[in-house]
Amino acid sequence: MIRNLLPISALLLGSALLLFAGGVNSLVLPVRGAAEGFSAFSLGLLGTGWALGYVIGCLFAPGLVSRVGHIRAFTVMAALAAVAILASLILLTPVAWIPLRALSGFCFAGAAMIVESWLSERTDAANRGKVFGAYTMVNLAASTGGQLALTLAAPDGPLFFVLGAIFYCLALVPIAISSSQSPKPLVKVRLDLRSLWRNSPVAVFGVLMIGISNGAFGTLAAVYANRIGLELTQVALFASLPVLAGAIAQIPVGFLSDRLDRRKVLVGLAVLAVIADAAFIAIAPLDLSTNMALAALFGASIFSMYPVIVAHANDHADVDAFIQTSGGLLLVFGIGAIVGPLIAGFGMSQSAPSGLFVTTIVAHLLMIAFTLRRIAKRKPVRRDRKVAFVATPPGRTATPETAAFSSGQSEELAPRPDEQPPRPE
Repeated sequence: MIRNLLPISALLLGSALLLFAGGVNSLVLPVRGAAEGFSAFSLGLLGTGWALGYVIGCLFAPGLVSRVGHIRAFTVMAALAAVAILASLILLTPVAWIPLRALSGFCFAGAAMIVESWLSERTDAANRGKVFGAYTMVNLAASTGGQLALTLAAPDGPLFFVLGAIFYCLALVPIAISSSQSPKPLVKVRLDLRSLWRNSPVAVFGVLMIGISNGAFGTLAAVYANRIGLELTQVALFASLPVLAGAIAQIPVGFLSDRLDRRKVLVGLAVLAVIADAAFIAIAPLDLSTNMALAALFGASIFSMYPVIVAHANDHADVDAFIQTSGGLLLVFGIGAIVGPLIAGFGMSQSAPSGLFVTTIVAHLLMIAFTLRRIAKRKPVRRDRKVAFVATPPGRTATPETAAFSSGQSEELAPRPDEQPPRPE
């Protein structure tokens, strides 16, 4: 295993440094914003800005890379991300933070796509699964480490803004000095909702609801924890524990998903999420242990849904269209992640902190109702026609290149949606 990872160690290190900086960036803004007295609605707009920038990055980064090359494009992305977090320190106002957060999302998407395309090019088919797993775990550890770094000092000074900028810049070093040959152009994905809907209505509607739920929680979890009185260390744990629980839960969820109707697995996960939602709303716990237990249950369910939906959609897609299907669903997820923080932030501004979970419970109930309706209308896919479940990074860090990396397909193999209509669900 180590022999397989040594040739790509520079790329893994660059990705880890980038994700560490992203973890710091994602948590310091809501924590510092809450301390500065920003409203929950304004902080929700930070998540909306991030998701919008991330979707735009997924769409336009391939064109930039094709013009200037991988290393130069990565340099631009990391440099602008460092500028964005430092500018957020200077301009302590939501009016500036929202577009700066959108810039961060754009840069993060582009940088992640560049690293993933490079890794995909350098990995042979026999070792792709191991390398993808190592890449996912490295990124998860780095992102969590970045969030937990906020427990080391108070967030009221410039430390964490500067620390995030430093690690964005450090991510440049291993990529810039890598002797690896630049890979092929990045995967290009266009959003074709009509084809995606024909492929699988459950996948499209479900991933939209997941985008709303996960986008809201990913943006406002720290704000919720802060408002119920948790200390900074506890806030960081509350934000990072659900992601870790979601990563671990993908192992048993994947096992069940490959053996049962994936739609029923999705309903089961949504029911668990609703239980956590309802507990947060009805009990409104203030103690650490109850909040952490509910957060772990919530994260294990919501961060396991996305790969189940992608696998379900690919069950109905042509074998050469997995990238187009997965990439299209990612963009739909991004649309939901744009809307979710906006709604949840408004709800938290108008009511108690539990307004966050009012947004998520509505999304999960709608997902359950729609999926049960589709189960009643269509038979499940036979087990021998299912594609293999592929665990994906929880949260908002997947890109169209993630699908290409994990599946081993190239852009040339992926037909346009109008060239080969998918099989109906």
